[in-house]
Amino acid sequence: MNNKIVKKFEDLPSPSYVCEQDLLENNLKLLKRVQDEADVNILLALKGFALYSTFDLCKKYLKGCCASGLHEAILAKEEFGGEVHTYSPAFKEEEIDEIIELSNHLVFNSFNQLKQFRQKALGKTSLGLRINPEYSSVEVDLYNPCAINSRLGITKANFEEDELEGIDGLHFHALCEQNVDALEGALKAFEDNFSIYFKDLKWVNFGGGHHITREDYDVEGLIKLLKDFKKRYPHLKVYLEPGEAVGWQTGYLVATVLDVIKNGMNLAILDTSAEAHMPDTLAMPYRADIRNSGIANEKEYTYRLGGNTCLAGDIIGDYSFDKPLQIGDKIILEDMIHYTMVKTTTFNGIKLPSIVIKLSNDCYQIVNNFGYNEYKGRLS
Repeated sequence: MNNKIVKKFEDLPSPSYVCEQDLLENNLKLLKRVQDEADVNILLALKGFALYSTFDLCKKYLKGCCASGLHEAILAKEEFGGEVHTYSPAFKEEEIDEIIELSNHLVFNSFNQLKQFRQKALGKTSLGLRINPEYSSVEVDLYNPCAINSRLGITKANFEEDELEGIDGLHFHALCEQNVDALEGALKAFEDNFSIYFKDLKWVNFGGGHHITREDYDVEGLIKLLKDFKKRYPHLKVYLEPGEAVGWQTGYLVATVLDVIKNGMNLAILDTSAEAHMPDTLAMPYRADIRNSGIANEKEYTYRLGGNTCLAGDIIGDYSFDKPLQIGDKIILEDMIHYTMVKTTTFNGIKLPSIVIKLSNDCYQIVNNFGYNEYKGRLS
């Protein structure tokens, strides 16, 4: 940890993730409004946003965290407090006792796992099952929890209604970066297939993928949908688990041009990496927005931006600029606070980006710097 304060953008380390505190708080306020008006419980999904330097702010607005395993559950308990809900596609025997101790809710992905760990967990935490509502509206299979042959959740055909001893809740997650219409479809499938079991439950969890803080999201429609559900099942507590929506459009990745060369076109090499620092650029694939840039040939000077690793495909994309890029220029890649920081690697020994909070007074707090020890520490 560093916690050094700098006053000028030019003095920030490069590369670095910069989270803007005011933008984050705006998102949290909107989520709190949904939480209060619909009388539901919103948890922070650590898989999408785990910037724990901001948790003192986040916990003013949200009820707790959802974790995907032991380490996220520990982080939630140590840094956030509140409720900890833990789900994993498969829990390990050597970790389950600590996970039970940490978790308010424990959600199993299969009846096999429930049978294996039920007696250990009964009376110590609230037990749930993840359901696959078999409603698929996500276009990219890599991010589709309900794709054909998905390993995530229990389908209706595989539901063992005689094995519900100790089960307090059902959890479904069928969305990715979607609006309320997708939730409406998933919820209908969930109710059609599983509402027969609701009378004996205490809670349901609508999972994540809700893009609530996106500008065009139908917030009023979400509040109405949640209220209507609670009218139908007034005995059930309702949870939502947004991750990306918390960090959505709250900051950027700043990088520096290290070299400019030519091979049939202009090529600029940055001190960041698509492979190591923004892997969704290659996996999705998706095109990162870069401040003051255009698509190729839209502006006068076009460059292919590449990362500083030996991977031939470590390419961020082709962008155009009003002025020629120079060695030392700063490049700002927008909206890089969610699902980037949590996925970074030290491939090639490349330095991890520093982590910075832009404070409300427009100063910058460098909360973490990384170096050789992060690379060496994960190897042996």
